[in-house]
Amino acid sequence: MSTSIMSFYSHPAASVGPSQPEDTDSDVESESDRYTNMSLDSFAPSGASSRTSMDVSMRSASPAPSVFSATSSLRAQAYRQEYGRGLNNYSEVYRLPADDEELHRLERQHEMFCKCIGKYPPPLPEIMADDGFEVKAVLDLGCGSGSWIMDIAREFPNSTTVAVDLVPMQSTSMPPNCRSEVDDINLGLEHFYGDFNVVHTQLISSGIRDYHGLINHIAHVLRPGGLIDVTEFPFNFSGIEKTAICPPTGAFEPPWTPLWMSYANRAVRQRGGDADASMHMHEWISNHPAFEDVVYREFWIPLSPWLKGNDPNSVWWNDIGTTMRDDLKAFMSSGRPLLLGSGLSEDFVNQLEHNAVVELDEAITPLYVRIQNVYGRKKH
Repeated sequence: MSTSIMSFYSHPAASVGPSQPEDTDSDVESESDRYTNMSLDSFAPSGASSRTSMDVSMRSASPAPSVFSATSSLRAQAYRQEYGRGLNNYSEVYRLPADDEELHRLERQHEMFCKCIGKYPPPLPEIMADDGFEVKAVLDLGCGSGSWIMDIAREFPNSTTVAVDLVPMQSTSMPPNCRSEVDDINLGLEHFYGDFNVVHTQLISSGIRDYHGLINHIAHVLRPGGLIDVTEFPFNFSGIEKTAICPPTGAFEPPWTPLWMSYANRAVRQRGGDADASMHMHEWISNHPAFEDVVYREFWIPLSPWLKGNDPNSVWWNDIGTTMRDDLKAFMSSGRPLLLGSGLSEDFVNQLEHNAVVELDEAITPLYVRIQNVYGRKKH
């Protein structure tokens, strides 16, 4: 396994961009089977289907098409209004919005991540190359706006791509080799076992009850030689020394942006989300008997354009910091239902958000977000 760290000191070069085979890795599977039952409370067997308010099963057995068509009436039933935002109607764990405003934020975030992190890990093109043996398949869990999975579908037009989220994808230009499925992945992924060459997740831990269990499910979903690619952040922000800023309970003092995130962290935990997943996923994947060639990467991204100097490196990262600031301000707006639903008063949330936005706009306080990525291959 290997480790790499990216910070503003040197920006990375961004990556630009079925028949089911017999799973012959019996030794790996027999050893990893002992992991299967470690999370039954959080990952129910596949018979426990999630349902809409119309009592329609939302789950489907891959590679069959989704069991419903995303009609306008069904789309409407996928949402409910809370504190002025449209939230999904199926999961009480994930409480960020799924409305147009949030989807636009996620699209801009995707573009930023492609610049400073890369669209996908280095092994992906080799894994996705046509080999004349099988149709390559990619699964995006918690797809959000669908920007990533649609990019992959267009870049690899001979592949099959599946996007799963709590609401149907809203794109009107979905590639023909891409489909959207509505599901709560906390219910398990047994219906996908052995079907995919790549499984991707990005910033979904706030809606996952047991991320360790999810990684074990992904191990079973992947075909031999397949790629796991997971990206999360630790629900805190760091200062200039890259040490996490963790304000004490009840604090109401600067720095305001880390304070806002500390309240979001607590609210995620109240809902049952796995806020600590990013800090453990490298260990979980490295120690899982199904995986090899595991690589850990972390990227320290400035929260605003606070870097001093006009050298190319500072200018480049300040451009990223400007985008991150806009993303974070929109994220704070999206996080209002989460914070208000945790018991905080509207006056408190309003003042906290206002102070954090002023702090970000001033771009004086050096603050980072630590983005953590782990990828690896499933053993043959």
